[in-house]
Amino acid sequence: MFEPTITEDQQQFAETAHRFVAERIAPVAGHYDESGEFPLPVFREAFDLGFMNLEIPEAYGGLGLHTIDGCLMAEEFAWGCAGIATSVMGNHLAALPLLIAGTEAQKQRWLPLLTSDLRFAAYACSEPEAGSDVAGMQTRIRQDGDDWILTGQKRWITNGGHASFYTGFATLDPKLRHKGIVAFVLGRDTPGVSTGRKEKKLGQRASDTSDVIFEDVRLGPDQILGVPGQGFAIAMETFDKSRPMIAALCAGLIRRCMEESRDYALERKTFGVPIAQHQAVQFMIAEMVMAYEATRMLYLKAAWEVDHEIKRTSTSAIAKALGADFAMKSAIDAVQVFGGYGYTKEYPVEKLMRDAKLLQIYEGTSQIQRIVIARNFLARS
Repeated sequence: MFEPTITEDQQQFAETAHRFVAERIAPVAGHYDESGEFPLPVFREAFDLGFMNLEIPEAYGGLGLHTIDGCLMAEEFAWGCAGIATSVMGNHLAALPLLIAGTEAQKQRWLPLLTSDLRFAAYACSEPEAGSDVAGMQTRIRQDGDDWILTGQKRWITNGGHASFYTGFATLDPKLRHKGIVAFVLGRDTPGVSTGRKEKKLGQRASDTSDVIFEDVRLGPDQILGVPGQGFAIAMETFDKSRPMIAALCAGLIRRCMEESRDYALERKTFGVPIAQHQAVQFMIAEMVMAYEATRMLYLKAAWEVDHEIKRTSTSAIAKALGADFAMKSAIDAVQVFGGYGYTKEYPVEKLMRDAKLLQIYEGTSQIQRIVIARNFLARS
């Protein structure tokens, strides 16, 4: 049975993460959003303090923490900057295919790269014509003796331009759909691998997003993850295990919205009283509080199920879909609470609104999550 209690150690870990975020991320978030720079000094500090690669087992140099621990950290980092949080979480996403399907030799080869020093990895799944439709990917992989030849283009890849290695997916034949997907791992310096320009995005601008291009890349048999043709299942299990962290990111952004709105509403006066005394404003803030409590409970449940190896795809999808929709609404309402000031860069809520939109898009849109939820429910009838 789901146990929502957070241990004392987990609470202390979250508080430590929040202090770091409040002191080192929140004050510079606006700068990196404006400049679009990749905030390497921030990532270096986060790595040195143990806030990256939390769930990589100790055998490979990681902390071996649980999904719940990773989610608590994601919430705090997103409170400071969703873009920075996304790039920190990108390593976890890229490591999951190795943790799910990698051999012991593959794990020993690739995972210590992330834990021995500050490095980034990227999850190469989405394509120009295949974002939500993973089975529709066009990147091809074919066998050539014992080796494999990889050709194609990946798009919207978080950390793509800074990754030391990639885990990704290609198809033996697009006509095979989900039955033809192959999972792989390869280094950035492999001949034939290149990256495109950094995308100029609406929000989460501190997070690097770019194309990754494969031109007749030769892979050895030790770079194929799992069984060829069964990569779709690896991709889906990866999303099941990563989406609770996206929901936690949503919770952090919602919490920032409601705290900024509260502080402003108590200070700003109209008609001779603080706007916090106006019911219209109270209702918007109340919606944020309800959204936060619901999203936090949902991500804790989804993370608990991952940690207890309970396969409930719909739980992660529900947490991600509702969390993202709540985050977008909370950010829009926060701008409304601030009025004209909210529409300027003088206050952080306009950035929160821009950052929130991506939560409804990446790792499966809110509409795709609803398809997943409905199909899982209907299959139980």
